[in-house]
Amino acid sequence: MKNKSLVIVGAQWGDEGKGKITDYFAQKAKMVVRFSGGDNAGHIIVSEGVRHKVTIVPSGILNPKVTNVIANGAVINLPRLVSELEILKKTGVETKNLLISNRAHVVLPYHIAIDELQENARGKNKIGTTKRGIGPTYQDKVDRLGVRICDLFDPNFKARFAEIIEFKNRLITKVYEGQALDFETIYQELMSNFEKIKNQIVDTSLLIDTAIKSGEYVLFEGAQGALLDIDHGTYPFVTSSNTSANNASLGSGINHNLITTALGVVKAYCTRVGTGGFPTEQANSIGEGIRKRGNEYGSNTGRPRRVGWFDAVALNYAIRTTGLDKIFITLLDVLSGEPVVKICTSYSLDGKEITTIPPLNADYQNCQANYIEMPGWNEDITKVHSFKDLPINAQNYLNKIKELCNIDILGFSVGPDRQQTILLEPEF
Repeated sequence: MKNKSLVIVGAQWGDEGKGKITDYFAQKAKMVVRFSGGDNAGHIIVSEGVRHKVTIVPSGILNPKVTNVIANGAVINLPRLVSELEILKKTGVETKNLLISNRAHVVLPYHIAIDELQENARGKNKIGTTKRGIGPTYQDKVDRLGVRICDLFDPNFKARFAEIIEFKNRLITKVYEGQALDFETIYQELMSNFEKIKNQIVDTSLLIDTAIKSGEYVLFEGAQGALLDIDHGTYPFVTSSNTSANNASLGSGINHNLITTALGVVKAYCTRVGTGGFPTEQANSIGEGIRKRGNEYGSNTGRPRRVGWFDAVALNYAIRTTGLDKIFITLLDVLSGEPVVKICTSYSLDGKEITTIPPLNADYQNCQANYIEMPGWNEDITKVHSFKDLPINAQNYLNKIKELCNIDILGFSVGPDRQQTILLEPEF
């Protein structure tokens, strides 16, 4: 491998196919590290015709030779983690190669309850949260009220946890008028799941640092997408953590100089789940056709994704704020059959042309997309094995994206399976 560390992140609003691409590059990795987010980020990995769904487990789990790490920047729902591991075991996947940071924070039932109560209280101003408790977990982390994995080893933990539950129940019942949670039930479930994974808990920061400095190839896996980043995404319709490649070092506890390359995964079109500005959205028969062909429904929630044309403005913004070196384009095959394909090159806002995402969501919702149009292709491309095998119009489409965004395209995919992944460079 040319690079000893690689960060893979989504470069749009999530759901770009990061799991598949991470799985592909994990075949040569020594270690795969999940550095942010929680079980609100579903990945579908198809290997040898078998679909595997993971949310918090790193996408390198299908390779028994890879050490998989959930690092300190992630938040962990222990029942969900244990359940995923048990499902993977039943399909013959080895899970002993998963290690968990002792500094990662735990998603607890009161986080999930508060998440739902807060979302319902917003009324028409709903964020579109998955109600998995991710936001409240990160809130507690910042408030220094969080429970970390290492806390569960503390012999005095139960007493401290009882105080936290008492405080959270006052919030749930007095502010949100919800139902109080039973401490003993939550505590027993927590410790029962902890027992099942406690032998896999280590100082992952030291582990990752040692691996890279020893010359081993380490792959870092992000969650969601760059445009959902808490600082640089389309706020307030964002996730609760930093999703960019810049967070790989903080979220895994290593020196940023140890990370050599950042790869952004990009769909050949755009999708978005939930509320928020989406200038290229096609709420019409074109969008519905792409949604059906691309099976654009949330892997966690089943919600239909909003669908739109490719947005070069949004990708250029993500490249700048995320620090991408290359991009990988997924689901190119889904555009087959479109007589015309469009790429957004700028926005119009209040009579002016702009080429970046404005900070206010109200402004972003008022942005109108300005497009270039290109002829599409009708050929089935799911069996191509190289760039030159693509129809000339598909080649032109990829080249135009490269030109507009001034970034190299590492490769593209034409289907969900690992074998439907084509690199434009012989080896990364």
